[in-house]
Amino acid sequence: MTPTLVRQHHLHPVSPPHPDAAARARDWAEIQERMLVPLYEAVHERLDVGSGTRLLGLGCGTGLALLMAAARGAYVTGTDADPQRLALARERLAPGAEEGGHEARTRLLRSAPEELTDRRGPAFNLVTAFDPQFWAGGDLGDLVPALKAAAALAERGSPVVLAGWGPAERCATSSVLRVASGLAGPAWGTPSERQTELGVPVPGTPHGWRPGGRDDLEDLAHRAGLRPDGSGRVACPFGYADLDSAVRGLLSTGVFDAAVAATDREQVGKELTEALHPHLRPDGTVWMPNVFRYLIARV
Repeated sequence: MTPTLVRQHHLHPVSPPHPDAAARARDWAEIQERMLVPLYEAVHERLDVGSGTRLLGLGCGTGLALLMAAARGAYVTGTDADPQRLALARERLAPGAEEGGHEARTRLLRSAPEELTDRRGPAFNLVTAFDPQFWAGGDLGDLVPALKAAAALAERGSPVVLAGWGPAERCATSSVLRVASGLAGPAWGTPSERQTELGVPVPGTPHGWRPGGRDDLEDLAHRAGLRPDGSGRVACPFGYADLDSAVRGLLSTGVFDAAVAATDREQVGKELTEALHPHLRPDGTVWMPNVFRYLIARV
């Protein structure tokens, strides 16, 4: 590594992008979401996703996991509350993606699973929740109603896949994500004055971050009335072309929203740049090894 390269990155911290919802959704789609491809592939391979699969993806985001399942021949339905991410998912999956119609190979719905109960068609035989708020480390119990509703739409014995962070000591990104909780408020769970004014949730809600617990996914499954039936770990390294891409990708997760509200975007960008610097490689790329865990539960 050349000393000049290191000094340049120290002297010019990366500024966060403009807080535009559409731009952030695209950053997620183009930069961050691909980091989870090994997780998606491992689950699809283990559960033999194919032409006989009728998949319901909760929190499908911009649709990459659905696209990969559809490429294996699966019928896929995705739900997400974020209209910007869902619009990008529709671009990816078009022309098959439709708002309704149970005969479509691909459906994308801006609704909660609870609102799918009146939809006709074959029952699902696989449910995935690849993003059960593991980015934010909030109360996973908030997912219980959605998982129960999804289970009611699935065939008995169908697998429900939950995913989250592996052990913090095996996730290099943990040290970077801690910037979110460090800047978000004066103490964990204590709102700053600006957060209160803006109505921004405090750390400990889906806008903070904490490492995942060893039994978090099992506890969530039990609370949703599901039966744990196996698990696995997958290496999901986070690799970025440069520091700017790393900052944009991480900001797209939403983990740092409360930190931005409590301070400002420039401050968050500076802190993120410094936290990422130990992971900077000689060629200017950023590389952080991580391990993710998934749990297979049964309806």
